[in-house]
Amino acid sequence: MKATPLVVDETLESETRELLARRAARLREQGESTVEEAVHWIAEFPLGEERYALPLESLRAALPLRMVTPVPLSAPAVIGVLRFQGQVLSALSLASLLGGHGWRQDPAVLLVVDRGDGELCALDCEAIPRPTTLPLTSVEAARARAEGPVVEVFTQDRQLIHLIDPMRLFGRSDGGVRHAR
Repeated sequence: MKATPLVVDETLESETRELLARRAARLREQGESTVEEAVHWIAEFPLGEERYALPLESLRAALPLRMVTPVPLSAPAVIGVLRFQGQVLSALSLASLLGGHGWRQDPAVLLVVDRGDGELCALDCEAIPRPTTLPLTSVEAARARAEGPVVEVFTQDRQLIHLIDPMRLFGRSDGGVRHAR
């Protein structure tokens, strides 16, 4: 069998080269404009009509609220106590700790959270939080401006998220609530 010579159409070859050059230029532009920004991972959840979040590194577990044993005559922010990995933890009302924000629906979840001092406690929540990110530069700028335990941060799509700083939340005076160990 005799091999036939490959005939290349020069106009097709030049069109292909132009197309590839345009694609390469577009990719170079995208590469320059999409420098990966550092992010802060959060666990986002609703609190009433607003969006709240905790730093993901402080979240240890999400448990059903039914695991709580009520404690009679306790402080208003204390829902009760529960056992978690051999420890007895305080279950606290997040809405009460944040100054009376109302829930849209009854809380059904407890978030086991590191308070920032290595101790754990549980906070009630409407729903299991979803992991997401915020730009780290926005979080740091908002923390520098904030004085309280809640920092207001805007997402990439300009949505407001109230980021809770556990260390500030539990480091402040909280009406005499004593957290179980």
